[in-house]
Amino acid sequence: MTVDDKLVERKLLLKRVYPRMDLFEIGKALNLPYFNRFMSGWEIDEEEASHEIASNIGDAQLKEILEKQVPREWSVFRGKYYTFENGVLRLEGSWKRVQASIHHVKKRYGRNGVAVLRTLVETGESCGLGEIRKNLRKEIDPHPILAGLEELKVIVTSYKGDRYQEWKIPEETTSLIRSELGLVPTPTPPPSEVAPLGASPVEVEKPDYVWTERQKVGEMDKELSEYINGLLKRRLNATVKFGKTFSVASLATYLQNLFGPILYFDSLLSIIQQYALADTEITHPQGKTGMRTGWSLALFGEPGTGKSFASRDIILGKPDAKIPPHGTPGRNRYCGGMSPARFMRIGQAYVQRTFNFIVPEFNDWFRYSGMVDVLKLAMERGEIKYELHREVIGPYRFESFLSVNYNTAVFGRGYEVTVSDPNFNAIEDRMVCRLHRLTKQRYVDIAQSQMRLALGEIDIERGAQDIRDHIALVYAIETGHPLVRGQFPYKPVMITPQTYDMIKEAREVIMEQIPREVVRFSARLEDRAIRFACAASILNYFHSNLDYIPMSEDALKYAIQLYIEEASVRSREEFKPEEVLEKLY
Repeated sequence: MTVDDKLVERKLLLKRVYPRMDLFEIGKALNLPYFNRFMSGWEIDEEEASHEIASNIGDAQLKEILEKQVPREWSVFRGKYYTFENGVLRLEGSWKRVQASIHHVKKRYGRNGVAVLRTLVETGESCGLGEIRKNLRKEIDPHPILAGLEELKVIVTSYKGDRYQEWKIPEETTSLIRSELGLVPTPTPPPSEVAPLGASPVEVEKPDYVWTERQKVGEMDKELSEYINGLLKRRLNATVKFGKTFSVASLATYLQNLFGPILYFDSLLSIIQQYALADTEITHPQGKTGMRTGWSLALFGEPGTGKSFASRDIILGKPDAKIPPHGTPGRNRYCGGMSPARFMRIGQAYVQRTFNFIVPEFNDWFRYSGMVDVLKLAMERGEIKYELHREVIGPYRFESFLSVNYNTAVFGRGYEVTVSDPNFNAIEDRMVCRLHRLTKQRYVDIAQSQMRLALGEIDIERGAQDIRDHIALVYAIETGHPLVRGQFPYKPVMITPQTYDMIKEAREVIMEQIPREVVRFSARLEDRAIRFACAASILNYFHSNLDYIPMSEDALKYAIQLYIEEASVRSREEFKPEEVLEKLY
């Protein structure tokens, strides 16, 4: 028996052109039992819902549904059996046209066109120019190739910002393109996702997401090792010399000079989180505290306020905007375009490993039911088990961290998340959070920064190289990387009673400023402030010959500022952070 390819395509098509609420309405109208279990569309899982509908309709009903229920007109689908473009469904495929386009690409662009397609199809996700350029000769400009591929309807734009764009191959044409490029076919989707209701199980090969991801982990390990090896051979003395004077204050000055007095703090948080990835022990004079430096980061607020730049571009780099990477080589897994179920599956490849998962548009993950509890466990580095309609993922222990951004509606005082789940605050409560409000000053800073970047007035290549070398070397030392083992000692971060005294003093002033008896934030906020201060102190690794890293006074001051500002946001801005800071200092 073979899997019903048309059924697979119907499912993909329905999920592509309809949001969850529309799928719920369609399922209810068809009187499908699955949908009777839910009170609203927010509760359903899109994977399950689209499967249930696709399994119970044929072509005539599909066309009728698309005529009655208005689809997303901007969606595009170019399958073997179905084509959807400009809001119109055709009961005929696009594969012959795509196949002809690929032959045209090979003729027009030769091996460079093939290299771009290979990158997109093997990644299986959205790709920016940085990823695509890795597989091209330096003198090759991928822009005209990508424009040609899009014009020929072989690829689509999956993300487009003011200065950044990503492309992908539509899922429904992946197997065709792999075949045309002579690549090994991807495994057939498991029957648990495509078999019609009531049918006997079909014995087909299940995609091994974990195996595929382990190959990617191996590539990232290689990237780190190669970077460390090059650093040790050519830049070690310069990096140690740089590290003897580098600190969180130096980093803040560097970023302020680049991006201004408001925008800099978001990039500061992202870079400090990179130091935190070493997950260094936090100790006190009497012994261990049981705490470590690692933490997850969330930048949230109105669209267009620079969240993606700070969480993604400054860490991974953005070659077309001349932004070099500042993050730890080989330790940041970009999750753009990834579904939460895919994230849960590949998480099994990171057991007993610590990486940072960069998740743009975190809102989208909460369109799927049951995500709050699972992601809460991920934030706590707990044991994850995730149940889909016909599949169970895990259990396994997640020991990595996340760096996410998501949109919120920001008001004169306070904000409101666009995530419908009322328990979402449990996720926020487990991250270091930073609110982006589009003030006049932030708008001006963003506009000026964009202008200076476009005109080439911001040259950050040297500074980025020094910082990245320092992050990589300190990370390698603190995690016991084989290439540096024995050359430098492991050092925990030492906190003192003064740390808690300053936190306590800030807490008391904050409590005086809150007019109500009820507090809107938890004590986890203080824990995160301490972890941030310890992570920021790691920048001082080379400052002394002590067998530990002392708590940096500057790091603690920035942590107190972060604590006060986040407490204000959580309290719907019932007090002004600057008034608390004035009383403290």
